[in-house]
Amino acid sequence: MSEFVVLGDEAVALGAIHGGVSSCYGYPGTPSTEVMEYLLEYSKGKGAPFARWSSNEKTALEEGLGTSFAGKRAIVTMKHVGLNVAADAFMNGALLDIKGGLVIVVADDPGMHSSQNEQDSRFFADFAKVMCLEPVNQQQAYDMTREAFDLSEKFNIPVVVRLVTRLSHSRASIVTSTPRAENPLDKALNKRDWILLPANARRRWDSLLTRQKEMLEYTEFTASNPLKINKENTSRGVITTGLGYNYFMENASELADNPSHLHIGAYPIPEDKIRALADCVDEIVILEEGYPFVERLLRGLLPISTSIKGKMDDEVPMQGELTPDNIRPVLGLAPRTVSVSSMELPGRPPQLCMGCPHDDTFRVIKEVQAELDESTVTSDIGCYALAALPPLEVPETIICMGASITAAKGASEAGLNNVMAVIGDSTFLHSGLTGLVDCVSCDTDITIIIVDNETTAMTGGQDTILPSSRLENVVRGFGVEEAHLLTIPAHRKFHEENKEKLRKELSHKGVSVIIAVRECVETARKVKKKESAS
Repeated sequence: MSEFVVLGDEAVALGAIHGGVSSCYGYPGTPSTEVMEYLLEYSKGKGAPFARWSSNEKTALEEGLGTSFAGKRAIVTMKHVGLNVAADAFMNGALLDIKGGLVIVVADDPGMHSSQNEQDSRFFADFAKVMCLEPVNQQQAYDMTREAFDLSEKFNIPVVVRLVTRLSHSRASIVTSTPRAENPLDKALNKRDWILLPANARRRWDSLLTRQKEMLEYTEFTASNPLKINKENTSRGVITTGLGYNYFMENASELADNPSHLHIGAYPIPEDKIRALADCVDEIVILEEGYPFVERLLRGLLPISTSIKGKMDDEVPMQGELTPDNIRPVLGLAPRTVSVSSMELPGRPPQLCMGCPHDDTFRVIKEVQAELDESTVTSDIGCYALAALPPLEVPETIICMGASITAAKGASEAGLNNVMAVIGDSTFLHSGLTGLVDCVSCDTDITIIIVDNETTAMTGGQDTILPSSRLENVVRGFGVEEAHLLTIPAHRKFHEENKEKLRKELSHKGVSVIIAVRECVETARKVKKKESAS
């Protein structure tokens, strides 16, 4: 055990280091910046953990997801508005079967000392249905960061650690505990838990909802949510969160009534403890830093004269869409009698069109993979995501727009070999550019395959924002070496040549980009039809 005098941000960084973190990603933004600065400086001297700034918060979080996919622990840092940028990866990441612990540190800025709003990140954690820890001092910032990694692996979710400016930028002494070793490389094997196609996403959503009860049981008994009841005082109770605890304790000695007190440092909120407090007092005062998050929830928990029925008490389905039929029970109506055919209809999963250029490219990848002892393929959102289904079954992750490159980067930097990222031309220009910047800045060992079908096919064949002819110049402009920037025809008559080119780029220990070009067959038909009509 050692003693350090640190900022709140630095306490989080130390907690991550001692908690066995392998990779650290973030984007600078006050008041969170010092977390990554400490990690960067530490990694320079020690050679580990891997720590790098990312081009934005979204790429940082996706890189952290890639590290988790590889079985190692990752920390991702940002300020509150940065979570808006990362929201796509954050909301979808909550559905994944998190393997290596993933901690997302978000520093809020009540009072807008250096920000354009005061948003409260606890709402995002609640929105995503993941856990959030909120320290009251530097010691808890250290301890809770370590705990957050354990909770992430226990519940298989990302865990948010919420800081605020006063804690991030004030110093205090902390006592550290014995560092934990890094996780071994242990790639997630169940691809279905990392591929968010609708069928898998619905199953993962159901799993996340099921785990809510377990998370709530944890927050009911954790020492982070202490409840002290004063049975001699029934007039008033106090609930505090975050720094509200400190402000209450500064005034507590002057209070004659010694009120009962519940402090909430771990979310979801401990409902039973809140009810226990409410049963003992006539009035509750709530002191919380940020929005009235707990206060709003309390108004739905405490006894009121009107009975409430809905999703919170399972009277209305929590999962899926509402329909005229599934709301009948809550209205007191009997279920409708429906005649169902006894014939079992076969499933018809979506698949790539006959003659699709993506099919040719994924067959190249699959055959080269078969020659390797180890490989990883991350995919993106688009028609080519269908290659995750039979008969190809090539991609291992599909997270959100642009995440193929950044998740592959994180997986490679965690130690996986022969990592390939597949992304479409339109998606690359939408969200892949920043991921490529991250790869080039670190010269990551990664092969990026841009499947360029010269259109935005998944949404109906809209024109790609830049013509395909300019893609190579865009990639070259980011600094990819000329020798490792290839354009190949995505056609089966070049199958063997394309396999050889892919093998060669996988052997290159750095960034390679292969642009596989052939027009979408459906778009080609439309163009031909239009030309014939004219």
